[in-house]
Amino acid sequence: MPDGRQLADRVLSAVNAHDLERLSACYDRHAVMSTPLWSCGGREQITRYWEILFTGFTDLAMTVWNRAESVDPGFSEWTMTGTQTGRFPLPGGDVASASGRRITVRGCGACQAKDGLVVAHREYFDLLELYSQLGFSFAPSH
Repeated sequence: MPDGRQLADRVLSAVNAHDLERLSACYDRHAVMSTPLWSCGGREQITRYWEILFTGFTDLAMTVWNRAESVDPGFSEWTMTGTQTGRFPLPGGDVASASGRRITVRGCGACQAKDGLVVAHREYFDLLELYSQLGFSFAPSH
């Protein structure tokens, strides 16, 4: 039965393959995922989260550059890269059109396992870094 470390690797492999079926199979049906973008409850919402990212960034890739060898949770540091070639939802319900802009965002994630499936997945990255690379400014307009 896979532990958190093995599941974290499986999730990252499925993300890089843009394989929603493999991703869905990694998560418990009641799993929770928390990211700076959204929080998701349940396998279907988590799979939808990844689908939205793959639609907005058709070349999305996560390159792992450090793995903690702890069994549970499985912890990885990574660099996420991609080009915004599709629509991407923003806070407050707005949607950004494809910008063609490249992103490079460093972050880390932790996958906690129970009975061979991910039950909790947390991703940490700088949301301001992501949005500024997409060309958004949060300075007040005058």
